Amino acid sequence: MARSGYQYETSPRKLEPEYRPQRRKNKTVRNVKPKNNQTKNTKIHKKEKSKRIKQLFTVFALFVVLVAISYRNSTINESFSKVQSLKSQLSEIEKENEQLEVSIENSLNLNNIEQVAKEKLGMQKLTNRQTVYVELPKKDYVKSANEKVIITEEQSWIKNLIEKIFK
Repeated sequence: MARSGYQYETSPRKLEPEYRPQRRKNKTVRNVKPKNNQTKNTKIHKKEKSKRIKQLFTVFALFVVLVAISYRNSTINESFSKVQSLKSQLSEIEKENEQLEVSIENSLNLNNIEQVAKEKLGMQKLTNRQTVYVELPKKDYVKSANEKVIITEEQSWIKNLIEKIFK
């Protein structure tokens, strides 16, 4: 029953429902044993537990998969950064190699060699007085080999023993 009118207190008023639901009573009586509330509750509780365990397992499995994916990506990134650093080192070495090749080509020029010999080593060109001619006889100084070369193969000690026995 609801109250009408104003309320002058500071606490809110309590509302009561105007009707109360009535429970139906079974007119027919069956020969069924009433189930124990605990068995119903335990079955429901077990179902809820199994659902929660499945949910937890699913969440854990997803977590493991995500960790594996992130680990794989991190190893890929590390490998990629190593490759990039090696490529940059390679390009630096190739540039240095090209510079060294250019300097070698410049140093092989006969004019540069002559200039370095004059300036650093104090060398001079030969004059006609310094030239000495040598005469060699036309005799051939190479000797031909008259001896035969015998090549012996090393054999195992078992083969050597067998050869000594049968000789």
